[in-house]
Amino acid sequence: MQLFYNPSITETATSFVFDKEESKHIIKVLRKKEGDILHVTNGLGFLFVTQITVASDTKCNIKITSFEKQARPKFHLHLVVAPTKMNERYEWFLEKAVEIGIQEITPIICEHSERKVIKTDRFQKILETAMKQSLHYYLPKLNEPIAFKDFIKQEHQGQKFIAHCSATDKKSLKKELKVNEDVTILIGPEGDFSVKEIELAIENNFIPVSLGATRLRTETAAIVACHSVVFKNEN
Repeated sequence: MQLFYNPSITETATSFVFDKEESKHIIKVLRKKEGDILHVTNGLGFLFVTQITVASDTKCNIKITSFEKQARPKFHLHLVVAPTKMNERYEWFLEKAVEIGIQEITPIICEHSERKVIKTDRFQKILETAMKQSLHYYLPKLNEPIAFKDFIKQEHQGQKFIAHCSATDKKSLKKELKVNEDVTILIGPEGDFSVKEIELAIENNFIPVSLGATRLRTETAAIVACHSVVFKNEN
């Protein structure tokens, strides 16, 4: 199944018109024609089964024949990950995290962050593409970048963890995780969190954890954490 995305479609709609850019892609590139079936999500859990009624490369019209809504996971996974020096690595993390199953992502700026200016427009497009390719109907929420000291002061529900590499007392993430509970996990930059940041996180009830015996890159650590939570919650 090929999945299309448009956030404007609602469950009360009976028809829809794609914009010029998407219409051109559907008709000219994919060579769809009148009568063809398209599967569309609005990123809010809905899958719409539609049929093309007007196959124009400037205005592709569809009628909605049926829809269903996917239940949300019983847990909410929020990964708070420092930007990597190379943008491509962070983009890889975003793509794979969506494929595995994540609900929220926040880029966090730390003391040791080498990249502190982030443009989220491209990140948003990667999330949308990964959602379509992996056939998920919920688009993860991408927050604007935030400084560590500001994020740590906010209220966060459920379990809270900070994964770091310092040689201090840490628990195993996979042993600490609980089923069907919201989870927030902090992942630091290549230079790791500073001692001050780790102490501040612990003061705010974040549990220091290890992701394994080996030292991981930022993007790898984020994927390991993501998979650990999703795997723990599988039936």
